Amino acid sequence: MKRVLPPLNALRAFEAAGRLGSFKEAAAELHVTHGAISQHIRLLEAWLGSSLFERHNRRVQLTPAAAAYLQKIGPLFEQLSQATARYGVTETDARVLSVNAPATFTLRWLVPRLARFRADHPGVEVRIETSNGPLESLKEDYDVVIRGGPDTFYGYSMRPFLTEERLPVCSPALLRRMPLRSPEDLRHHTLLHTSSLPRLWPDWLAGAQIAALRPAATLTFDHFYLTLQAAIDGIGVAMGPTALVADDLACGRLVTPFPGPRLPSRSYCTYVADEKSGDERIALFRSWLERQGSGS
Repeated sequence: MKRVLPPLNALRAFEAAGRLGSFKEAAAELHVTHGAISQHIRLLEAWLGSSLFERHNRRVQLTPAAAAYLQKIGPLFEQLSQATARYGVTETDARVLSVNAPATFTLRWLVPRLARFRADHPGVEVRIETSNGPLESLKEDYDVVIRGGPDTFYGYSMRPFLTEERLPVCSPALLRRMPLRSPEDLRHHTLLHTSSLPRLWPDWLAGAQIAALRPAATLTFDHFYLTLQAAIDGIGVAMGPTALVADDLACGRLVTPFPGPRLPSRSYCTYVADEKSGDERIALFRSWLERQGSGS
């Protein structure tokens, strides 16, 4: 049976104008002129044989019949949008690699190295979103998820690529003002904390056999990258993850006043859904991360 369908562009204009209550706003949403919306509405009204809108100054109002019509077709446009987003693949989408990674790791380790990946693989565009939430809580279907590990998730393969330890770091300028000759000298300093990692300093102080030490002051930040930036700015002493402060240590923005103890830390790992295991772009990115992580 042949389907009876109105002109689809006219229907699209009607849905936007009816939902927004404005031809002008519908034109802006659809990236066409106000006149084009009016023309489409007139075409649809002629096709249906009835009026769709009542004009009131700069606003428009649906007729009762048109409001009922919109109530029926509105959800169909939403379903079409969702289906297109899920199944539609453009040439640009085909080469975009979506990655989700923790914010501090992204800022301090991944972003400074991404230019190397782009130089090696100019045909692959990387889109990065940051999140510290657990893998199972992510709503979007990312190509690569970077989290600590190693952990096991059903339906995902895991590969570690970067290891690190944690130990105190501070700016050289701070040490010139207030030397740290031994861990006990921390009692004269401000210890920088991150609210999501409350055990870092207590565990290190216990490992250094000075669990009862009371510093001159403490300062807590809600993001780890802010804690590290405060250390670079000479505000206090932070617990630095060796992988994420390696560049700062190499160029002298930070120093390690003590050789140890070094707290063990979880490795950074890539997690990829099993159904994506054959994707060449993902394989390239994972291998590149592993080479960067090993320093090769």
